[in-house]
Amino acid sequence: MPSKASPDFFVAQVMGILNVTPDSFSDGGLHLPFDSALKHAERMVDEGAAIIDVGGESTRPGAREVSEAEELDRVIPVIEGICRRIPVLVSVDTCKPAVMREAVAHGAGMINDVFALRKEGALETAARLGVPVCLMHMQGTPRDMQHAPSYGDVVAEVKAFLVERIAAAVDSGIPWERIIIDPGFGFGKNVQHNLSLIRELRQFVDLGCPVLVGLSRKSMLGAILGRELDQRVHGSVAAATLAAWAGARIIRAHDVAATVDALRFVQAVRGDGQ
Repeated sequence: MPSKASPDFFVAQVMGILNVTPDSFSDGGLHLPFDSALKHAERMVDEGAAIIDVGGESTRPGAREVSEAEELDRVIPVIEGICRRIPVLVSVDTCKPAVMREAVAHGAGMINDVFALRKEGALETAARLGVPVCLMHMQGTPRDMQHAPSYGDVVAEVKAFLVERIAAAVDSGIPWERIIIDPGFGFGKNVQHNLSLIRELRQFVDLGCPVLVGLSRKSMLGAILGRELDQRVHGSVAAATLAAWAGARIIRAHDVAATVDALRFVQAVRGDGQ
């Protein structure tokens, strides 16, 4: 079994999205069969993904909740299969402590939690597991987050939330160097909220934790560009480029090859990693 890789957070890396769900907004059902999931993971690694993010519960607006058992049945065989065959860091996209424990036991080396470890037992579980964890901002829940998102100052409020969650994680025994933050584009934000966060992304970078950005194929791109889901590659790459230029260290993407090319160019211009 390959050892867990460690992403280099000093240059931008691509996190390839692998949803093993029937209802995710962009690729629901496409990679639910085990063999399809492994082939897609291999393809993304071949294209340059440094991390594969495996999720078994859709977080699209209005998505239904799934049981712990159902989520485990979806993600554990895939995580185990990837870790056995492919030398890549595997992240588990979950908010459930039991899924975190089982995923790490089967080889996952990172936790990506859209609830920022706010579920009961999540902070303590993540601290015991000893792997990097991403804390994301979300207003509301996936079931209701896009009903009427509202902020007085979206940048200040998201930043304050992440500062509080960083402190809670550190107080629970998670070392600062294992914490990643995500402003949560599209999670309880409208188009203008998202644009404000992109413009001010450097404020989040300046907090000192690696910043993860997920803008791939988001509805804001459809609203701005008038493009359907399968036509948002160019917009996604443009958003990834802006985020990397501002200092984001992990770009979560569906279209790995195109995103990797964009980030390589950004790094060449900036001189990162030289």
